[in-house]
Amino acid sequence: MRKILLYFALKYQGDYNKIYQAIKAKEKVQTDDIIDIENKIKCNYVTIVDKDYPQSLKSIGNPPLVLFYYGDISLLYKPNTLAIIGKRKNSQYGLQVCKEIVSGLKEYNSIVISGLAMGIDSIAHQSAIENNLKTIAVLGSGIDYCYPSSNINIYNEIKNKGLIVSEYPNDILPTPNNFLIRNRIIAALSDSIIVIEANYKSGTMNTVSYGLEFGKDIYAVPHLANSNSGCNYLIKQGAKLIECAKDIYE
Repeated sequence: MRKILLYFALKYQGDYNKIYQAIKAKEKVQTDDIIDIENKIKCNYVTIVDKDYPQSLKSIGNPPLVLFYYGDISLLYKPNTLAIIGKRKNSQYGLQVCKEIVSGLKEYNSIVISGLAMGIDSIAHQSAIENNLKTIAVLGSGIDYCYPSSNINIYNEIKNKGLIVSEYPNDILPTPNNFLIRNRIIAALSDSIIVIEANYKSGTMNTVSYGLEFGKDIYAVPHLANSNSGCNYLIKQGAKLIECAKDIYE
């Protein structure tokens, strides 16, 4: 069954709805189609029928049927995983606060998860690496396609020392919609979500919406008044205001 899931994931380029419909319709698969199917990918993979598939993903409404990965898959089963997310075009303030918070997480041996995007995501990953913390990158592109390309060094560091995952195989190009779909995986795999910096309407807030749906704790860094701050909005709605790592664990 796992090879059949891999076959559909490759055929439909990781599109959950198309894969699900193919399975539901009992689309025929020829034996020859799956004999050497694993040779069509460079990475490792885990399917929803495998015993080591993360329980945190099974509990959501549309779990990835196949999860492609490089690195230490055991990180998906460990506690104390914090999603650290925020703007692609971060401010100097966002940069400073993100670095300080991640540095403070050393004391708690946290695992940092984010989306390898420009801005706060890449700062969170890089800061985790510099502080010898494990980090997980969830891609909105194919597992072999680093986007943006400027993050290739971080991508390779995480590939060797952390974990890179994607529901999209090989070098599938990213689309704006794929990033939004990807956010459900970040939210599901995290124990809590920390928002460093965000506009009121943004992909970051989309991840928060998934987090709330999945019952995750939300933390936010305060910003200037009247600055279209998604963080300030979240704090007004009941998110915990944080200024350092200690605030998260208190």
